[in-house]
Amino acid sequence: MGGSRLAFAVRYFDVVLLVAALPVFLAAGLPMLAYAVVAVIWAVSLLVEAWTERHVRRELAAGNRRDAMGWTAATALGRVWTVALAVLIVGLLDERETGLAAAVLAAILFTVHLAGRLLARAMTPPGERL
Repeated sequence: MGGSRLAFAVRYFDVVLLVAALPVFLAAGLPMLAYAVVAVIWAVSLLVEAWTERHVRRELAAGNRRDAMGWTAATALGRVWTVALAVLIVGLLDERETGLAAAVLAAILFTVHLAGRLLARAMTPPGERL
């Protein structure tokens, strides 16, 4: 039980980091538009990811491994493209500093998210993995 809680905490450490970035943005005088856009897009993509994981579990239970992999790949690529386009649009519509702040925050979140997913998977017993 403790291992699954730790795996859960590691897996969602990107959310903790996103919340912790708010005081950093405020204290450093970084553009709040950058934070707001990345935070909203990140939250929406996490909800889509959670929905997709439920769908993948159903597909795997039905024996549709190919469909499950398709959903997983589409969600991962969709998240990358959505965040990248949001950062690009923010950078083009506002100042370059806003785009840069959004890009750096998004890059940090992606790195932590990927590492958290991999570590959480390694910590989860094989029978409980997706």
